[in-house]
Amino acid sequence: MVPPSIPRRDIDGLLLVDKPTGMTSHDVVDAIRRKFQLSKVGHGGTLDPMATGLLVILLGRGTRLFEQVMSSDKEYRGTLHLGITTDSHDRDGEAIATGDYSDISREMVQAEMEKWKGDVLQTPPMISAIKKDGVPLYKLARRGREVERKPRLIHVYRFDLLDFDPPRARFRLKCTKGTYVRTLCHDVGRGLGCGAFLEELRRMAVGRFTVGEACSLHRVLGMSVAELERSVIPVSRFLLDESG
Repeated sequence: MVPPSIPRRDIDGLLLVDKPTGMTSHDVVDAIRRKFQLSKVGHGGTLDPMATGLLVILLGRGTRLFEQVMSSDKEYRGTLHLGITTDSHDRDGEAIATGDYSDISREMVQAEMEKWKGDVLQTPPMISAIKKDGVPLYKLARRGREVERKPRLIHVYRFDLLDFDPPRARFRLKCTKGTYVRTLCHDVGRGLGCGAFLEELRRMAVGRFTVGEACSLHRVLGMSVAELERSVIPVSRFLLDESG
């Protein structure tokens, strides 16, 4: 006898999750949808699999807030690794070049970061989800193809060096939506002449939300439905806070 299917339910609002490394943002959405049998689940801004930190999950009517959450400024902490260039601009890619970083100083790294503050036209990397004629760029990259990408206007509010222990440089970044942090690291390495890739990244904030307010995915998946509902930010409260 086939057991009856569990009816899908609706929970409306925003859930702040601290994404673990090794999972895509879609993996997190899918895990929450399956665990709680929710009908509508999305997220308000992709994090690459290697990245950790704040992922805003949108539930039920909260999915209508996609554009508002997506357009929020983002804050990050990360680590840039000098001396190696990868095809994806991060640690998950293949190394395509190496360079000598032995004469690179803390002052040189900070000065190069300063050049990327303000309005910036950034060319998205080939290994990204942006589509060309309906095909994601990363799929074209896997086929060995490289296509022209239109630069996008972003704004970098701060790009500060926190610690320098060659070949690693820890940084703090605040930027607008659509910024590829790994490409900023790639560009810093190119400017220094030795190459660089993004080794670690953690998203600290999305708009007014911070990772300190978020629940780990492990904790979320261990919740009851009632506990989940208590952890969700209601749509009405989000809209009130935004208008205020």
